[in-house]
Amino acid sequence: MTLVAGIDSSTQSCKVSVRDLATGAQVREGKAPHPPETVVDPEAWWSALLLAVQRAGGLDDVAALSVSGQQHTPVFLDATGTPVADSPLWNDTGSHPHMVALNDELGREEWIRRTGLPITLSDTVAKLRWLRDTDPEATRRTEAVAVVHDWVTWRLMGHGPGTGGIDALVTDRSEASGTAYWSGETGEYCEDLFEHAFGRRALLPRILGPLDRAGVTGRGIPGIPAGIPIGVGSGDNAAASLALAVQQGDAVLSIGTSGVVYTRSADPVQDYDGYVCSYADATGAHLPLVATLNAARNFDAGTALLGCSYDELATLALQAPPGAEGLTLLPFFESERTPDLPQARGTLHGATLANFSRKNFARAVIEGTLASQVAMLDILAASGLAAERLVLIGGAAKSSAVQRVLTQMVDVPVVVPALDEYVTKGSAMQAAAALTGAFPSWEVTTTELPRNPVEPQIAAQRDAAMTALGYVEPAMAAV
Repeated sequence: MTLVAGIDSSTQSCKVSVRDLATGAQVREGKAPHPPETVVDPEAWWSALLLAVQRAGGLDDVAALSVSGQQHTPVFLDATGTPVADSPLWNDTGSHPHMVALNDELGREEWIRRTGLPITLSDTVAKLRWLRDTDPEATRRTEAVAVVHDWVTWRLMGHGPGTGGIDALVTDRSEASGTAYWSGETGEYCEDLFEHAFGRRALLPRILGPLDRAGVTGRGIPGIPAGIPIGVGSGDNAAASLALAVQQGDAVLSIGTSGVVYTRSADPVQDYDGYVCSYADATGAHLPLVATLNAARNFDAGTALLGCSYDELATLALQAPPGAEGLTLLPFFESERTPDLPQARGTLHGATLANFSRKNFARAVIEGTLASQVAMLDILAASGLAAERLVLIGGAAKSSAVQRVLTQMVDVPVVVPALDEYVTKGSAMQAAAALTGAFPSWEVTTTELPRNPVEPQIAAQRDAAMTALGYVEPAMAAV
């Protein structure tokens, strides 16, 4: 049996999945946590990778590997390959004023025209300006900027702090597209936008093609033999899309740390309304995407408050009627990215002595979370990317309440893929491509959820609460 390994250096953890090249079946895995903070020493990601490899039983029998990772998050390196500062994660909100400044300076429409991105606080370019404004000395010493997947791949090739070799940094189109200094039209960096944000030039990783090799593993890495081919890798959503074999007309709804809705497009998208991010995928096409900061962790808050398990939360929620008798949650516990609400906080609306019950609150948590995600589907449809089928993934996808309520909010088929780690599966497919020169054809098994009548009051209550708080103009409440 020939084995390949997919690695996911995500926001919360590092996962290593060893799979059979012929079938894609997982043979073994290992996981290790990442720090909970949103500004992190990059060395923590490397330490977590080594621990995850150890917990996966090592990679001595693996023929190739590849890395996917959290998008946007930069690593700032000096000429020796040493980080000059800790890295602000994509979900660190400290870069919001710097994003506002960049939009004010060039105009939001210019960023969309050049990069396909209505730049948000998550994008790498906003983190560049953050470092420039908060740590001029670190900015002065920065000679290269990579994102997490690029940096981990570079470390696997035998480089690291003090070794130099920053000119060996490589990336792929999906990661480059999340920086806001790359053009989907040309496939090249917009180095003037980088310099505008950072105040100076720096080396950027060389962009490889979908089937390219990044290199081979270096010597002396615990649990990983030298000379193993390394795939080009990708951002986490691009890896999942590859593993799910997403086609045009499919929309993927991922409910994890963040809420993400994306689809496949042959061409880049320019959404001048400022919602859709025109990212690239792992195959050479494009991956228009809309994202929220608040998603599965809303359920953590609900279970903590109610003192129940996730299964009990779902059971309670399904005991309440659609609309939770008027109780509505806007779950902006960590502010919000879509819509752009950096100062927002979670709010509960319409509470009365009659409806303020455990079951209605549980339902409001589920509905409020899903309403934010369904609004993103509407945004994609408004850009000419209407979903014909919805693929539900992420940690919350197995919740019976999430499944039932979602089918009451959309009028397209909803399918749930068999339980798997689709990000590591996608990166393992890239490892296979590094070995064989082509992506493998691994089967994706899905189950279609029973259809239910659409319950329009769920979205209507969210819209009314959004408008009441002035978060959007009344005419835009449905978006």
